[in-house]
Amino acid sequence: MKAYIYPGQGAQFSGMGKELYETNEEARLLFEQANEILGFRITDIMFSGTDEDLKQTKVTQPAVFLHSTILSLTNKDFKPDMVAGHSLGEFSALVANKALSFKDGLRLVYQRAVAMQKACEINPSTMAAIIGLDNDVVENICAEIDEVVVAANYNCPGQLVISGSNKGIEVACDKLIGAGARRALPLQVGGAFHSPLMEPARVKLEEAIKETNFNEPICPVYQNASALPSSDTVVIKENLIKQLTSPVRWSQLVAKMVEDGATDFVESGPGKVLQGLVKKIHRQAEVSGI
Repeated sequence: MKAYIYPGQGAQFSGMGKELYETNEEARLLFEQANEILGFRITDIMFSGTDEDLKQTKVTQPAVFLHSTILSLTNKDFKPDMVAGHSLGEFSALVANKALSFKDGLRLVYQRAVAMQKACEINPSTMAAIIGLDNDVVENICAEIDEVVVAANYNCPGQLVISGSNKGIEVACDKLIGAGARRALPLQVGGAFHSPLMEPARVKLEEAIKETNFNEPICPVYQNASALPSSDTVVIKENLIKQLTSPVRWSQLVAKMVEDGATDFVESGPGKVLQGLVKKIHRQAEVSGI
């Protein structure tokens, strides 16, 4: 069975989507439609903007979404049995499986990005990647810290991203290195995504999601908040609302896709980060005899 997977924020690079725009008429029309919906030429930033231009959350998220979805929408061989996306990528997955229209997906992504950027300004915060510790060790140490700091992205075995206040992340990194982590790497992100500090953004996004029409999807979407498949639009909406303040359970989600029959993972979007994570999850499953 074929699983299509969609990356999130961090996969962007200057020049992304340019070749697709220049060589595919259908893609060019979708990119131009996106410029009109957003009210600014995001294609100019995607194709020739600086890395700093692309790092702005309100630019990064729609840019990655556009590259990912347009690749799938213009792929004549696109026949998914299941889809999933990492964080922001879940919106790309929902357009790919027809649960959301291209227009509605882009509008939601932009509203999400603006709301998240504002939440970051209210509460200065950050994230860090913890390498080489078991999940329960990281979770327990974070729970002991008298600051907001939580597990945010379960990327693959031995790699868990934590999210929280600047002070919380600083304290957590020191304690986790002391507990045996190989690395505790602060990330260059705008704030504490997938943590309680995103609550203001969650409230804004909830309003927008409830006002948006969702359609019956052509295949299940495996969602970040639950790591389970769904084709029920009510459940899909609920999990999408939870996503901003809940962890991305990518490792668990991919394991469930494999359990349900996924044999071929196709990454649609900039970069190949998710392919690398999938391989590590597969490797760990084989070692564990799963």
